[in-house]
Formats: sequence, structure tokens, C-alpha cells
Amino acid sequence: MSGAEKRAGVSLTNLDQPLFEDAGATKRDLVDYLDAVRDRILPELRGRPLSVIRVLRGQAPFMQKNVPKYTPSWVRTVSLWAESSQRDVSYALCDDRPTLLWFANQRAVEYHPALVPAGSEGRPTHLVLDLDPPVENAFPLAVRAARLVRQALADAGLAGAVKTSGAKGVHVFVPVEGHGADDVAAATRALAARAERLDPVLATTAYIRDDREGKVFLDSTRAGGATVVAAYSPRLRPGVPVSFPVAWDELDRVAPADFTLHTAVRLLEGRDPWAGEMPAPQRLGAELVEEGHAIPVARVQAMHAGKRRARARRS
Repeated sequence: MSGAEKRAGVSLTNLDQPLFEDAGATKRDLVDYLDAVRDRILPELRGRPLSVIRVLRGQAPFMQKNVPKYTPSWVRTVSLWAESSQRDVSYALCDDRPTLLWFANQRAVEYHPALVPAGSEGRPTHLVLDLDPPVENAFPLAVRAARLVRQALADAGLAGAVKTSGAKGVHVFVPVEGHGADDVAAATRALAARAERLDPVLATTAYIRDDREGKVFLDSTRAGGATVVAAYSPRLRPGVPVSFPVAWDELDRVAPADFTLHTAVRLLEGRDPWAGEMPAPQRLGAELVEEGHAIPVARVQAMHAGKRRARARRS
């Protein structure tokens, strides 16, 4: 097999093959990048049920949750019940360098850890808002929306860290402790609503795309059992951009394309900006949580709205 070698006891094969169309990178580039940032990305993955997006030659990309039968015995796993498929799913726990390299050799490009660590009794470690601009190349709009979220956080006595999503938007992470998934989800909805009220011309919490009117979507649905792409994870997009931490005062001076498989390691300069920018875990205010519980869950609200529209069309 071309480019075969071993690293940390893991066999690496076909390293000189293109990663995917328009990647401008090889499988070796993916392996080398993930190995170079292992001390930064592994803390984001360790102990968390992991979903990955893989891209195999000649196949469409796919998200893998359940580990394949040929997974090495030394890869730690955890079995969790999946309501959507009504079955137990065996998730990998990417806890160490060999496991990360094994995933890279499996052409796993994107790494999406759960917000709730395994064995944590359903308590998320972070509240997350995903800010999605209406079109490509509208990153400055996402930055403006991120500043609304930061203001809403400050008004609630909270602080967060920000990173590029690696796609077209921004992720705001707020470390929390001592709260169940339902309360964290409620607080996320409340913060999104508060940020929207600060500038309803720029931002919206409308879950249905046709209702967003060209505004930045403040996605509050990344809660509970959801996953979010990890800091430092590559994305399966042309040029292989990377989800990269950015200081709040630098947001206006960057673009998602600045951070790629080829540039990110050099830009890190030996630092771990995600760990450096992340505040200590915080408690959520009772008023914020109560406000959020009065806001309908976006997906449920959208489902009911869709049914109402379907009935209206039929009549």
C-alpha cells in the first residue's frame, strides 16, 4: 500500500492518496495535522461519545456513530441508547494518540464529540450557540451576531469563548457546571432570544430557514445529546478548513479560510488558544433558566408549524 508506515503502533496506509475532491491535501496531511495538534484536540474528545465524518474513496461522505466491527480492541467504547434508531449505539471514546491516529487512517475528517461526557449523569459541560450566517462569505455578519451573544452573556453574568465553525459561521461555548441537560437547553434558548432582541434586524432564532429573512440564525439546539464539531477539527470542505479558536478582540480580523489543515499548526505557535480563552465553569442563573423553559423547543415548534402549513395548503 502506498505511503504505508507505523506511528504510535498504528498502521497508516495509502497516505499519499488525495483526501477528497477539492481538498488540496492528502491523507498524510490529515494524519500529520491531527498528530501535530493531538495535545490540543484530545482534551476536547477525551471521555466523550464521538461521531466522525469519514470520506472513503469513491463514496459519499458519511457520519459514523456506531464503531465498525473491525475497530481495534484497544479503542475504548461506550454503549448508549439512541431514541432516533431505537437501539444501542457503540460510540468510540477518542482518549489517546493511537485512537486519534486510527481514526485519521480511517479517513475520519471531522470530529464531533458529545456535549455530555460518558458517565456524567446527563450533565453537559458547555452551553453552545451556533451562529449561522444566511449565505457563504457572510462571516462578518456572524461576527456581529457573536457580539450580540457576548453582550447577552455579560448581561446574565456569564462569559464564553469563540471559535470559527470551520464552515461559514461561529460557535460560542460557555462552560457550565451543576446543571442537567434540560436546564442548559433552556438557558441556551433564553440567551438566543435575548441576543435576538438586541438586534432583530441582524439576528433571528427562527428555526425554519424560510422564516429567517436573510438574518444570522442563532441556533440554540446544540444541547443535551447533541454534538458540536471540536475545536481544531478539520472540516470536509474545499481546502480543508479547521474549526479554530479566536480571541474576541481578533474576530474582526480573521476569516474562516485563514485556518486550514496547512496553516493552523503554524498559526498556533505552540499555544492552545482554546484552553487559554475558555473561562472557568459557571452556574446558570435561575431567572435565565426559568425564562428559557417558557420558550418552545425550536425543533418541536418547527414541526408544529410545518403541520399547520401543510393543513393550510390542503385546505
